[in-house]
Amino acid sequence: MADSASDKTADIVIRPAAAGDLPTLLALYRHLNHDDPDMDPRLAEDRFTTILAHPGMTIFIAFQDDLAVSSVTLVIVPNLTRCGASYALIENVVTHAHYRQRGLARALIATAVATAWEKNCYKVMLLTGSKNPATLRFYANCGFSQDKTGFQIRRPAVN
Repeated sequence: MADSASDKTADIVIRPAAAGDLPTLLALYRHLNHDDPDMDPRLAEDRFTTILAHPGMTIFIAFQDDLAVSSVTLVIVPNLTRCGASYALIENVVTHAHYRQRGLARALIATAVATAWEKNCYKVMLLTGSKNPATLRFYANCGFSQDKTGFQIRRPAVN
């Protein structure tokens, strides 16, 4: 008998990242950027501590037992337009390769968007570098519209 989608996610817990989650989160991020070099552990701990203390920034993680299997980062930005309504950014959407196609990223995105609405954000933005039609369809099915033009500039490599 095949597992249903709900059976595959029945033991998944979604919660904000907390102290102690760094090792499993870094392991999960290997599924996002395979070619990134390992981060110096002291720098990683410093960055993680800063993220946890940063107002308006939350990493939502889906756990199976103690293993981070999917995550998204939500950043809420204070604003002086739109009558002071903040806006939100979603970044670093990733699911462990063995846990894909179970609705985890969709659930995390829904959690992040609901949090943004609770904080009275007027919009939530998400950028993807993917050109994969399935990825673009996924984000559209999560409620995002592709009605703006995104630009970015990256810092040149420093030798």
